[in-house]
Amino acid sequence: MSDSLRVLVLAGGLSHERDVSLRSGRRVAEVLRDEGLDVQLADADAQLLDLVDTWRPDVVFPVLHGVAGEDGGVRAVLELVGVPYVGSAPAASRLAFDKPSARAVVARAGLDVPEAVALTHTTFRELGAQRVLGALVARVGVPLVVKPASGGSSLGMSVVRSVDALPAAMVHAYSYGDTALVERHVEGTEVAVSVVEGPDGEPLALPAVEIVPDGGVYDYQARYTAGTTEFFAPARLDAAAAEAAAQAALTAHRALGLRDVSRSDLIVDADGRPWFLEVNVAPGMTETSLLPQAVAAAQRSLGEVYAALVARAAARRA
Repeated sequence: MSDSLRVLVLAGGLSHERDVSLRSGRRVAEVLRDEGLDVQLADADAQLLDLVDTWRPDVVFPVLHGVAGEDGGVRAVLELVGVPYVGSAPAASRLAFDKPSARAVVARAGLDVPEAVALTHTTFRELGAQRVLGALVARVGVPLVVKPASGGSSLGMSVVRSVDALPAAMVHAYSYGDTALVERHVEGTEVAVSVVEGPDGEPLALPAVEIVPDGGVYDYQARYTAGTTEFFAPARLDAAAAEAAAQAALTAHRALGLRDVSRSDLIVDADGRPWFLEVNVAPGMTETSLLPQAVAAAQRSLGEVYAALVARAAARRA
């Protein structure tokens, strides 16, 4: 790859995950500069297209989390102006961003997903919150996981272990989006499996990263506060369970039509069976994020991986 490639790293945006995106973007820009690339770091704002016109990047590397960053919107605009970018295409991004839709697709592909119900705020309110919650508990039971149907970084997510805590968890989820996903809580080992594509386009699953938060729940604080979560990379799984988790992430990546990079969040139960929770098309890339830990566990360098992703995107222009 020529060191003359110009790479525009996009970070920030207006989602709830802006701060995390800025941290990820600064780290990606630093790594790519160390690889000898010409890098600019920019926000996804009204000046973006002017910058694209004047600086003329060869590749855009979006490190935008949440709405617009992962719902395909910014990527669609980049396609309009003819600039190749790292990551999944707009339609696949939209599909992965919507958790209920992504669950349905990967379930059809053969993955196990916890039983769940998606409820809009309007439905929840107009049909009577107490009656709806009663029917939900009778069907799915407790414990439950309540989270927004889109978004990341565990914002708005709660683990509900008693019926009394469920109304507050619903309100918390609705503060981040109009639809809440309520799913059965699966006990087991929480892992994240990152997938990156090589020069030939073949996806490769990196070693699973095991997540052990001090408080038992991998929420926003546990994700981004150093020292509050213990990680094991590779995860402490036996060989069969580790392979099953890797195959689950690869299946999700392919079934959803993802490209370049993704990260699947899974629970591996006591029988070594992986349960799909969600997938992320713009994984966090901060110092404490899971993808960089997986790269290190694979004994690869971040520079090698990120530069290869840039090279793949640049090749798409040709």
